Amino acid sequence: MTGQRTARRVTMQQVAAEAGVSVSTVSKVINGRYGISAVTAAHVSGVIERLGYETSLVARSLRNQRTHVVGVLVADFEPFSTEVLKGAADAIRGSGFELVAYSAGGRVDEHVGWERRYLSRLMGTLVDGAVLVTPTVTDVDADGPVVAIDPHTGSTTIPTVTAHNLQGASAGVRHLLELGHTRIGMVTGRADLVSAQLREQGFRDALGEAGVPVDESLVVRGAFETDVAREVAHQLLGRSDRPTAVFAANDQMALAVLDVARELGIDVPGDLSLVGFDNIPESALSEPPLTTVAQPIREMGRDAVSMLLGLIEGREPADVHHTLGTELVLRRSTRALGGVAP
Repeated sequence: MTGQRTARRVTMQQVAAEAGVSVSTVSKVINGRYGISAVTAAHVSGVIERLGYETSLVARSLRNQRTHVVGVLVADFEPFSTEVLKGAADAIRGSGFELVAYSAGGRVDEHVGWERRYLSRLMGTLVDGAVLVTPTVTDVDADGPVVAIDPHTGSTTIPTVTAHNLQGASAGVRHLLELGHTRIGMVTGRADLVSAQLREQGFRDALGEAGVPVDESLVVRGAFETDVAREVAHQLLGRSDRPTAVFAANDQMALAVLDVARELGIDVPGDLSLVGFDNIPESALSEPPLTTVAQPIREMGRDAVSMLLGLIEGREPADVHHTLGTELVLRRSTRALGGVAP
C-alpha cells in the first residue's frame, strides 16, 4: 500500500526528546509530582499538548487504580441505546470522567450473556464502572460498580433505572378506547424482556378495565425487531377483519406497521389508528407523525451514569431501583373511529 501511514501513539520518550528533558521529568509533570520548576512544567506541558501525548487507560489504571472512565455497554447501537448515550454524555460533562460506549454490533452469538463477556474485557483495566443497557442477565461478577437500564429480568440486586412500562402502555391503549376503538391489535416485544411483558399487561389491563375482551388473534409477537414486526403486520393488516387500531410495544415496530399499512393502501389514521412506545426521534418525523408513549430515555441514561459516578465515589444511591414516569404524546397517527382527528 502506498500513500498511507499508520498513526502511532506518541511515547513518553518522544516527549522527553522533544522537550530536552529526561523521561522521569516528563513522568513527574504528567503525575503532578514535586521537584519540577514551574517553567520546566509549563514547557513540558506545552510539548505534551503539541505532540498529542496521552497516557494509555491501562497504564493509568495500573498507576492510580482508576482510569476515570465509565463504560456504557449495549448489545447493539439502535435508537433506544443511542438516546441513552446522549443522556450518559449529559451526566459525564464536567464530572472529570470520560465515557466509552462498547458493543459487539449485535452479533447473533451475543444475544444472551453478552454482559459478562463485555465486563470481563473492560472492567478493572479500561473502565471504573459500567452501565448495562437492557442486559439479558444481571448476576454479573465485576471489579467495580454496575448499574442496569431496563434489565430483561426486572428488579435485581444491582441498581437499576427503568420507566413505568405498565402504566404507559395502559395510557396508550386507553387513548384508543376513548377514540371509540374496540377492535385493537397489539404488536408485542420480546417475550423474555420484563418491560415488554409489562407493556403487554398494560394493553390487557386497559381493555379489561373497559370491558373489552382481548382477541388473542390480534396479539402478534414483534420481538422488538423491525423485520419481524413487518412480517406480523402483514398478517394482521392483511385480514378481512383487520383491527381498526394497533398498539405497538415500541416505536420501531410501530413505524414498521406504518410502512406495511402504506404498502397495503391502508390510510393512517383514516383506516387505522396507530400508537407506539418510546418516543424515539424518528417517531416525530414519520408521515403521519406517530402518537406514542414517551419514556424519558435520555433521562434514563443520565440518571444511570449519575448513579454510577456516585457509586464509584463510594456514595450509595438514595433510590437503588429508580423508576421514571411516562407520558402520552398525541400526534396525527390516531383518530376517532369513524370521525376526525382530535
